[in-house]
Amino acid sequence: MTETRLNCVFLGLSITSTWGNGHATTYRSLLKELSLRGYGVTFLERDVPWYSSHREFERLPYCKVALYNSLEELKERFTSLVRTADVVVVGSYVPDGIAVGEWVTRTAEHLTAFYDIDTPVTLSNLENGRCEYLSKELCKKYRLYLSFTGGPTLALIERKLGAPYAAALYCSVDPALYYPLPEPLEWEVGYLGTYAADRQPALESLLLDVAKQNPNQRFVVAGPQYPDTIPWPANVERIDHLPASDHRGFYNSQRFTLNLTRRDMIRTGYSPSVRLFEAAACGVPILTDEWPGLETFYEPFSEIVPVRTSWDLMSQLRMPDDQRLEIADRARRRTLRFHTAAVRAREFTTHVHQCLERINCSKRSASMLKPSVTAVLQ
Repeated sequence: MTETRLNCVFLGLSITSTWGNGHATTYRSLLKELSLRGYGVTFLERDVPWYSSHREFERLPYCKVALYNSLEELKERFTSLVRTADVVVVGSYVPDGIAVGEWVTRTAEHLTAFYDIDTPVTLSNLENGRCEYLSKELCKKYRLYLSFTGGPTLALIERKLGAPYAAALYCSVDPALYYPLPEPLEWEVGYLGTYAADRQPALESLLLDVAKQNPNQRFVVAGPQYPDTIPWPANVERIDHLPASDHRGFYNSQRFTLNLTRRDMIRTGYSPSVRLFEAAACGVPILTDEWPGLETFYEPFSEIVPVRTSWDLMSQLRMPDDQRLEIADRARRRTLRFHTAAVRAREFTTHVHQCLERINCSKRSASMLKPSVTAVLQ
């Protein structure tokens, strides 16, 4: 069966800058693969100071990128585009997200979807009445809810939020950008992530404390927004912002990379970080905190190494290199099979076509019902 090529519009947090967010790399890899499948893709991004001052580009070869300054400008310039697109996707953390979503679901004539790259945080904020980009009422209006979190959460989204159809669309990696390199090993353990208060205790326990106890080894933490009050050990290098173009070299310069998960995502489970797939694709062994569903992505101790305490982590640093590289190689092979952007693009396409078929069936049923209703009235 020949696949129908679609015209897709994405309204997301950012695709032009990776500063302080993991959304941009996710959108880049997914939209690149959709374009390779022949889809027309446009990405609309709110122009905000913190991304404009760290912007990595304004044009992409695989999709149209357009910046807008306000909700009013968005409506003025892109109403026709949104109305006629086959699929319009609004992402989490979009500025004025509720107003944007209400406008999209009123305007679009075909399929509308919400792409939640922060599902556990979204659900927690909705429960506490402080979600700025999604409401329970709006959730019912999107025809498709794509979630970074899988497992039991999908049924909860449909049952408690009233989403017509919820499906997992995990983050992914572009293997053309992330792969092993013969870089010299600069650091024993590295961590890449924006500061988060709920993640900081784990970083201090699993990396900073270990660094203090191993003063002759070098460690690194990359990511913005860390408070100036943090007492970094002398053997921990700090990189404030690491552009996506430098991620590959960064990972390949570590003996191990550390994966840490936000508290809401640990509690919900089934929420792998994009950093997990990036590091694995680079062939770097991963030390990770534990969360429900981890084993559905990588086999613990065979493809990934869970650690709970600084003692656990220090014991893993004594792992022989052949064992370390075997673990990394198994994780890389699993990643290339199940967690690439090409895989996610196929999954996106499947969910979209299923929803479009539902919509078409509903329209056909409605058109068939009209004559009989008219006859009854007569």
